[in-house]
Amino acid sequence: MQILAFVNPVLFKLGPLEVRWYGLIVVSAILTAIWVTERNAKSRGLDAELVPDLALWVVPAGIIGARLYECLILQWPYYSQHLIEIPQIWLGGLAIHGGVLGGGLAAAIIMLRRKQPFWAWADCIAPGLILAQAIGRWGNFFNQEAYGSAAPDWLINLMPGWLKDGMTISGTVMHPTFLYESVWNLLVAVVLMAYFRRNRARGTTFALYLILYDLGRFVIESIREDSSFIFGTIRTAQFTAVVLALIGVVLFAFFARRSKPVQEQPE
Repeated sequence: MQILAFVNPVLFKLGPLEVRWYGLIVVSAILTAIWVTERNAKSRGLDAELVPDLALWVVPAGIIGARLYECLILQWPYYSQHLIEIPQIWLGGLAIHGGVLGGGLAAAIIMLRRKQPFWAWADCIAPGLILAQAIGRWGNFFNQEAYGSAAPDWLINLMPGWLKDGMTISGTVMHPTFLYESVWNLLVAVVLMAYFRRNRARGTTFALYLILYDLGRFVIESIREDSSFIFGTIRTAQFTAVVLALIGVVLFAFFARRSKPVQEQPE
C-alpha cells in the first residue's frame, strides 16, 4: 500500500543532499533535552552555562553508544553483512539503552573532571531525556521501523488513515509500537518533572527514570518485530530493561534513605 506523501522518510532534497525526517526529529529531540536540562539546572542552583559544553560531549557519545549498541548487539547478524551501513545513522537505528550508557559515561567523566555533582545533574537531565525519547520515536514512524506484530482488526479500525498507511508493511498493518512508546515516554516525562519539582532526594529522579522507562520498554518490546534475542526466547532489550530497572530500584532506595532533599532555587 502506498503511504501518504508526508510519511516519506525524505523531507526534501537539495541536489544530491537528502534531508530526512529522522534527522530533523532527532535534532529537535536533542535541542528539547538541552532546553529542559538548562531550566532544571537553574532551578537547582547549578551552573546552567555548563549545559552546552556538556552537550558537546554527551550528545555525540550518546549517539555513538546508541549506534554501536544497535549494530553490534541488537542487530549484528544484519550489520555484519552490511558493514558500510553502520555509520549511516540517518537511515535509523539508534538504541536508547546504548545512548544512555554512552552519554552517561561521557557525563560521568566530565563531571569528575569539573568536580560537579553527578547525581544532581543526572536528575536535571532525566526529564528532558525522556521527553526527547518521546519526540525521537516519531523518527521511527517516518522510517517505517520499530513497529510491532500484525495489529488486530479492532485496532486497525480505530487507526486514522495516516497511521494505518504508515504502519502498513508489505500489505499488513502492524502495531504502531513507536506510538505506544512515545505516549508512554511523554507520560513518564510529566511524572518525572512533577517529581523533580517537589524537591525530592538527590539521585531519585534519575532512578525513577530508569524504573519507569524500562517498565514500559519491557512491555512494549514483547510485540516488536525487530527484536533480537539473547537467551532463547528472551529478548535483548527486555533483558537490558530488567537489569536497568532493578538498578533504578536499588538507586532509588539508596538515595531516598541517604540523600537530603535538594532545595529549589528561585528563577
